Amino acid sequence: MKIINLILLAMKALQRNKLRALLTMLGIIIGVASVITMMSIGEGSKQSINNSLSSMGSNMITIMPQSNEPGGARIMGSSFKTLTIKDVDALKKNAAHIASISPLASSSGQSISGANNWPTTIQGVSPEYLDIRKLSVQDGIIFSEQDVKSSAKVCLLGKTVVDNLFPGGESPLGKVIRFGKIPLQVIGVLTPKGTSNFGQDQDDIIIAPYTTVQKRVLSSIYFNQIYASATKEDDSDAAVDEANTALRETHKLREGEENDFQIRTQAELMTMLNSTSSMMTALLTAVASISLVIGGIGIMNIMYVSVTERTREIGLRMSIGARGVDILLQFLIEAVMISVTGGVIGVILGISAAIIIPAMLNWPTVISEFSIIISFLVCAITGIFFGYYPALKASGLDPIEALRYE
Repeated sequence: MKIINLILLAMKALQRNKLRALLTMLGIIIGVASVITMMSIGEGSKQSINNSLSSMGSNMITIMPQSNEPGGARIMGSSFKTLTIKDVDALKKNAAHIASISPLASSSGQSISGANNWPTTIQGVSPEYLDIRKLSVQDGIIFSEQDVKSSAKVCLLGKTVVDNLFPGGESPLGKVIRFGKIPLQVIGVLTPKGTSNFGQDQDDIIIAPYTTVQKRVLSSIYFNQIYASATKEDDSDAAVDEANTALRETHKLREGEENDFQIRTQAELMTMLNSTSSMMTALLTAVASISLVIGGIGIMNIMYVSVTERTREIGLRMSIGARGVDILLQFLIEAVMISVTGGVIGVILGISAAIIIPAMLNWPTVISEFSIIISFLVCAITGIFFGYYPALKASGLDPIEALRYE
């Protein structure tokens, strides 16, 4: 029998039980839509992370304190006290492939202006910090090296802090605010950067000279981190090696002794975050794929029911010349049509969800052609795999017994 006739027979059989066919497709529809949506969110997250890190500068280097705990545990954190101004001076002197460098000393607290107050974070840095982190001043000026040397009580405000301390819309330039009990004159307002990929408000910040924060806020000589930028991206590895050598010498670490600091490049951070994002995407996709398996089991179940209901029809067709392979193909085509039709609807719903999610939840998504192709292949394979056994059962029926079936 020609394949086109088998397809027409399968379509007529499905049209006779439209609701049952639709309910059978439901597992496939949900599975395909979920897979495409999860993969779109995962790809969008990866691309957003890469764009965000690239906007900070692909040649940025971060140096963080690290504690070596008993038992070989190595813990990283800004609360450990291992980085000082000696490290900054050593890097400036001995790391030829480092173009800019800035220490960072930060603290959380209450900012106050008149009757208005706002909990925020103050970061003590050097003027080079803005270039390293790709920050810019929208209004006003940046503090100078002289301000750093004199521990000047000046600061730059992020937009979120400005909006909360000066809700009337007046310019904060020249005004004096307080961070805790420390008065600071506002000399500039940072260009807004918005929310980061990790949900952090990048504009909820006060920036001041690091000496001011160390002496007047923290009363400490230690830094939370040190930021640097290599002369160019290709020099990042050389800059890391130079920084490692300089810091080990400054910290008087013997050969074989573990570092009490850690150095990371943007490439390493990007690789780590992408790896985490890929793992989460794979996990979510695997969970979503369970619906495809459930949908396949539903197809097998319905095809068995269909074979039982149409036993006499099968016997009649075989008695007038239909071969076992014709019966096999007819039921197999029905199973594949259910699966693929459900897949098409699922793809449409998945693409629609990937388009709607950024607008409603502000999550980045990227629709992958790979996910769509894989979904179609999985649907076809599901239809064949779960439809084969019921079809085989139908093709193996004895015509005489089938005609006698009540």
